[in-house]
Amino acid sequence: MEKVISGIRPTGNLHLGNYFGAVKSFLQMQNDYDCMFFIADWHSLTTHPTPENIRQSVRTIFCEYLACGIAPEKAPIYVQSDVKPVLELYLYLNMNAYLGELERVTSFKEKARTQPDNVNAGLLTYPTLMAADVLAHKADKVPVGKDQEQNMEMMRLFARRFNRIYNVDFFKEPQSYHFYKNAVKVPGLDGTGKMGKSNGNCIYLCDDEATIRKKVMKAVTDSGPTQLNQEKPEVIQNLFTLMELVSTKETYDYFDEKYNQMTIRYGDMKKQLAVDINAFCAPIRERILAFQSDEQYIQKVARQGAERASESAAKTLSEVRQIIGFRA
Repeated sequence: MEKVISGIRPTGNLHLGNYFGAVKSFLQMQNDYDCMFFIADWHSLTTHPTPENIRQSVRTIFCEYLACGIAPEKAPIYVQSDVKPVLELYLYLNMNAYLGELERVTSFKEKARTQPDNVNAGLLTYPTLMAADVLAHKADKVPVGKDQEQNMEMMRLFARRFNRIYNVDFFKEPQSYHFYKNAVKVPGLDGTGKMGKSNGNCIYLCDDEATIRKKVMKAVTDSGPTQLNQEKPEVIQNLFTLMELVSTKETYDYFDEKYNQMTIRYGDMKKQLAVDINAFCAPIRERILAFQSDEQYIQKVARQGAERASESAAKTLSEVRQIIGFRA
């Protein structure tokens, strides 16, 4: 069975866009592949978070991914910083990574432009740490978005370079798993674009019923259709896209017909959409709260995941040390 590794940045609560994007893909993948998921807390240090933020973010991610259905017995989930062999492999990969190629990475150039006072070595060597996370487990596939494809190319470059320098056929070249091909683009509530934290247009999986209702009722609409069966403008299509995701087909068809016949009342549609979004989120929200109150279980999952990941990475590192010429 092919092995899949995915890193999850600890960036706060999950929203509907995350769920219908990456999370649904993860839920399917854990049944079809040998999966491992990790929370990339070392990567987060490039922005200098406080210790409290790191701990809280890691805990939030654990609870929410478990609540969504990630099953640790199928797919171990662990904290990156609990798997120490990755750091040594990161060192070895850095020894064969060159300044010029790292400086040409688009994500590094963008970060250097937007945070000129914090252009740290971690930003520069982000691709090598990402490579170490994956190569440590000899993964076959890595779920990534388009913005990470260049880092994947670097990862394959580092694997080939190691093999060439030491005249071995040791590291395989991990392939990108583009889950966005099957993912739904979930629109935000502001009428344009996709749902995203930075856009402030999200419905979070942990939002309570009152919060969901308030957000949905503020969603942008227009003055209504002026012709029978007219094409829906983006702001209205966004509401119908959300309804298609969380409502029954009968509900969707009812409001679609009302729109086509120019009798739709957006207030009624948004009230129903709020009810349906809450019905979708409520079971996940309840599980999030349950996991948040069970610190012992969260620690157990993290410990068991780290043990399995450390065993895998340590085996790879032992072989790497022998290949380079160090004691295993």
